[in-house]
Amino acid sequence: MLAITFHGAARTTTGSMHLVEANGLRLLLDCGLYQGHRKEAFERNRNMPFDPATIDAVLLSHAHIDHSGNLPTLARYGFRGKVICTPATADLCDIMLRDSAHIQNQDLIYVNKRRKKQGKRLFEPLYEIQDVERILSLFQPERLGRTIDLGRGVTVTLHDAGHILGSATIMLETRLDSGKSHRILFSGDLGNPDQPIIRAPEFVEGANTLLIESTYADRNHPPMDDVLGRMKGFIEDIHQQHSKLIIPAFSVGRTQHILYLLNKLIEKRRVPLTPVFVDSPLATRATAIYARHPECYNETTAAMVAAGDDPFRFPGLEFTRSVQDSMALNDRRGPFIIISASGMCEGGRVVHHLRNSIPNPRNIVLIVGFQAEHTLGRRLVERRPAVNIFGEPVPLEARVHTINALSAHADRGDLMHWFTRIKSPELRRTFAIHGDENQTAAMVGMLKEHGAAEASAPVSGERIVLEQ
Repeated sequence: MLAITFHGAARTTTGSMHLVEANGLRLLLDCGLYQGHRKEAFERNRNMPFDPATIDAVLLSHAHIDHSGNLPTLARYGFRGKVICTPATADLCDIMLRDSAHIQNQDLIYVNKRRKKQGKRLFEPLYEIQDVERILSLFQPERLGRTIDLGRGVTVTLHDAGHILGSATIMLETRLDSGKSHRILFSGDLGNPDQPIIRAPEFVEGANTLLIESTYADRNHPPMDDVLGRMKGFIEDIHQQHSKLIIPAFSVGRTQHILYLLNKLIEKRRVPLTPVFVDSPLATRATAIYARHPECYNETTAAMVAAGDDPFRFPGLEFTRSVQDSMALNDRRGPFIIISASGMCEGGRVVHHLRNSIPNPRNIVLIVGFQAEHTLGRRLVERRPAVNIFGEPVPLEARVHTINALSAHADRGDLMHWFTRIKSPELRRTFAIHGDENQTAAMVGMLKEHGAAEASAPVSGERIVLEQ
């Protein structure tokens, strides 16, 4: 028997988690954190819809927290199987899950102080560092293209998804009692083929059932052509104004893309030599991991490395370490660039830099990623006259610019190009996942237009029997 239950990232983009029952094995495709309103998110993440001790293995597509972030909870409540992923994903999870535990527990200290004053029951942590250590000990890194035997006639093969370092699509093949095989292909998050550093997504044929992400199924990204030109203009501007360029960026993926682009501008002397500060401990560690995994690079980046050019190092670049070093940037005179997390400006050191810098009209804030509703980043993009930071209104006088071409996700056109390349007569069912209602509806429509035999967008908790 072969069945799949969609427990997360079903008509939403968060909490990726799908349970496959195959010949008696119970396998999870991803185990991500559900992210939303604090109370709802905590309850959903803690109360898993199955007994973690019954899961035989987790097949992990990549390290982003909405795909990997609830793995420690799985271990906390009894999971003792293996987590199969690429070596780069294992290395990134080592730093990201530790960081997630730290952030959650710091947040809990703040929340529980308020609850104690209100006489309310204190919250327990979702997971702690010992749970992170326990799950990390269960990781089994496997290289792309190698078929792993899970037993009972079930095998898994990882293929390049081109999303972030180490990301994979997952082909799960089950040989049934009838003698025939059924192949499930899980896209994970498919990458933007135009992004720098890593390879474009691999085309994997022969699936009978496909789970395809829908994050950008309703839109196309702007062209990459003008990105370097725009960044050049911003850097020249801060030299003229003796000011700061602040770039809020996620620590994994986006920060490394920005460094790659700055490398091209500075080393080719297209801009004046400019001090660049990466002010994020997690980004610093993640960049070191990117440097350790050249097997993930595309041809252009591999050629740079072969020629002796480190894509993440260039004159003027400095990784700040201590809080004191970070605070010292507040008193530094421009021109210089700060790259700091978090990407949506909801936490991390970038919030302090914004509070210090946005009242000055000479400074520039460059937004390089999607900004969700109700975040500080969205309020900056909307150019509100003032924004609340640490509970106080701060006048927004700095200039705010956006570059929307740096997404690590495939867009509408890329998704359909990938689908038409992997579609075969054997493909019988396709499920649109990892997208909000509008995105999954758009994906289902496109799939049908492009010849999908049967396409639908499952809801959370829906169980589909694929083979009896």
